[in-house]
Amino acid sequence: MTVVALFATTSCSEDDGIVEEYPDWQVRNETYFNHLTDSVQALIANGRTDWKRIRTWSKGEGDFLTNADYILVHVVNSAPATETASPMYTDSVAVHYKVNLLPSTSYPNGLKADASYIEPFDPDVAVAARFLAGGGLIDGFTTALLHMRRGDRWVVYMPYQLCYGVEGRDNIPGYSTLVYEMMLKDFWRD
Repeated sequence: MTVVALFATTSCSEDDGIVEEYPDWQVRNETYFNHLTDSVQALIANGRTDWKRIRTWSKGEGDFLTNADYILVHVVNSAPATETASPMYTDSVAVHYKVNLLPSTSYPNGLKADASYIEPFDPDVAVAARFLAGGGLIDGFTTALLHMRRGDRWVVYMPYQLCYGVEGRDNIPGYSTLVYEMMLKDFWRD
């Protein structure tokens, strides 16, 4: 597998000695996602089935598309073959997830921004988060859910355009590519 390296660099002001947590964050995130996209497309072209590139649910086939209109998926575990259905936009879902930012100055593995469980993950103990698949979630997360089957466990790379954009949210700075670990436990129609 092709690995995309992202080297953390630090930036500090000569005046105050404060280290900037996210130097060149927009450029670093865009470069990372574009390089990862190239790597994933090459893997898929060479027959790898454990990687997917999925167009966002909110764009049609006739729309002008860029890398930022896709999520990248590494399939960790596939659902059993008997599971053939995926949630619809109006379905309720039960999903385990953890989300990290890309590595930064103080967080070499990426800051954990949110999780539905306490680590280490134990599917027998963890209680899945429940919400509507299309209930005001970020486009990247909804896109992944609409393609998952019960039991799928994926690592999903989402460009900032399908997440919190240029503004960011809470502890997620603007321009952040997000890396979700997701496991769809169940879904149902209300």
